[in-house]
Parts: sequence; structure tokens; C-alpha cells
Amino acid sequence: PASLFLTLPIAILFFISLKTADFFMLQSHFVALLTYVSEKDGGRKTPASSGYRPTLKFTYIDGEFSGVQHFIDTDLVFAGDTVSAEITLINTDNFKGKLYVGLDFEFFEGPILIGSGIITQIGKEFMLFQNEKR
Repeated sequence: PASLFLTLPIAILFFISLKTADFFMLQSHFVALLTYVSEKDGGRKTPASSGYRPTLKFTYIDGEFSGVQHFIDTDLVFAGDTVSAEITLINTDNFKGKLYVGLDFEFFEGPILIGSGIITQIGKEFMLFQNEKR
């Protein structure tokens, strides 16, 4: 009985985390063409899996932002690869009215540059702002 009280909260948290992951996958904010830095130029030594969540930096706003990368047509990306991915921003408040096709960004693991990207398609939530460059 005591172990049930410990197991049940863990099971609930696991279920919530799965549902949260599903929510993020369904709510991508934009599609981007990502280019990962090669290993010889300081890129990742291991491949990134779909669902990878590096720090994103955009040139127009101070700060670092978390974004989930869901790769299109592949599950793994190696250093030096270029791939299309759906990107889900964790907090969108700073981005409304600022994202547009052609906007570039970089992504990092801590201080290490892992790659760069360029937005190729805007999600429905930001569609009104697609042609508005700020």
C-alpha cells in the first residue's frame, strides 16, 4: 500500500510528460532548414534525436529561448547534416509579430554553437505576421 502512494504520482507525472510531448509535437510554430556544425568545427560528437531541445538565439531580441526540434523524415541528425525540422517554442510571448520566412537564428548547447537555421514556413499561430519583418 505505501509503495502505491509512491508509484501512483510517478505514473501520473509520466503520463503528463507524454501528453505534454504530444502537445508540443502538434503545436509547431515554424519549420526551419537547420544546418548542424561539423564535428571538426566544434559541433556535436553524437547525433541529435528528434525532440532535441537546444537554446535558440535570434538576432532581433536579447535572450535565449528553448525550442524543440522535430526532424522531418528522419529521427537522427549528425554533425554537418542539413535537415528540415518543425520547431516548437516553449514560450511564444516574445515572438508574436516577429517571426517571418527567411529569418535566421542559431542554436546552442550552453555556450557552444551547434548549428544555424532559417525559417521556411510559419505556423498558423504566427501566420498573420509572416510578411511583417521587425
